[in-house]
Amino acid sequence: MTQAIDNERLRRTMMFVPGNNPAMLKDAGIYGADSIMFDLEDAVSLTEKDAARILVYEALTHVDYGKAEKVVRINGLDTPFYQEDIKAMVKAKVDVIRLPKVESAAMMKELEELVSVAEKEFNVAPGSIHLMAAIESAKGVLNAPEIAAASNRMIGIALSAEDYTTDMKTHRYPDGTELEFARNMVLHAARAAGIAAFDTVFTDMNDTEGFYRETKHIHQLGFDGKSLVNPRQIAMVNQVYEPSEKEINQAVEVINAIKEAKVKGSGVISLNGQMVDRPVALRAQRVIKLAEASNLLDEEGNYIEK
Repeated sequence: MTQAIDNERLRRTMMFVPGNNPAMLKDAGIYGADSIMFDLEDAVSLTEKDAARILVYEALTHVDYGKAEKVVRINGLDTPFYQEDIKAMVKAKVDVIRLPKVESAAMMKELEELVSVAEKEFNVAPGSIHLMAAIESAKGVLNAPEIAAASNRMIGIALSAEDYTTDMKTHRYPDGTELEFARNMVLHAARAAGIAAFDTVFTDMNDTEGFYRETKHIHQLGFDGKSLVNPRQIAMVNQVYEPSEKEINQAVEVINAIKEAKVKGSGVISLNGQMVDRPVALRAQRVIKLAEASNLLDEEGNYIEK
């Protein structure tokens, strides 16, 4: 039985860490990323695949990464490293296994079956290892709804732009027009399946303005967060996702109205003469989580001005 997935968990930042870099593996937890993604795929050369797998296994079993969600991007099912990656990461009790270049629900179902077998083999709690898919092609984008709903273990799907734009016979542009359809497909697929959606990496560390522009855009669309290649980008993403004072105060009022209705035993929640419905309550709860993560609320739940 699959263990419950925390769909309300904040996943603003998912930081890539090369699986063959011992120093980065050791220090990955100090930067404050919501999720850390240890990479066994593109960041690792063919001659280092086995060594990287061992390094990541040792890191996962010996290093304390705090509250960060631990994700490993394994090698694809068309490689000779696929099954060994799965076994090692399940044995290490990683939180999430991320499969690259996913183009069908069948690929995720196969992964799910192998993870289940490995859980039994290594006496890991059944259903405790969760999954996510990286969408990197036109076929993957068009099949995103089926991929997102392929398994109860799914925590999210992510768009990977470099392979996708190559498949589309284009490249990255500053305004991101070439990704608009893919972003919306991935986002809608994730929302329909009740899982998270992650945007692609932004690799030009010298283009701070471009990074902020792209992050603000994907935040406006509704993405849960962004994949990152540099720890310096974590604070930048968090700044974009940080709620305003007005949003926080409104959310606090909504939460207080809900608490007051519960105390009174009332099934009707009202604020300033207006009904508080479920969408309003859910938005308020997320704003509070973001405010707490940004240290913008004191112990009494009041806004802290920076």
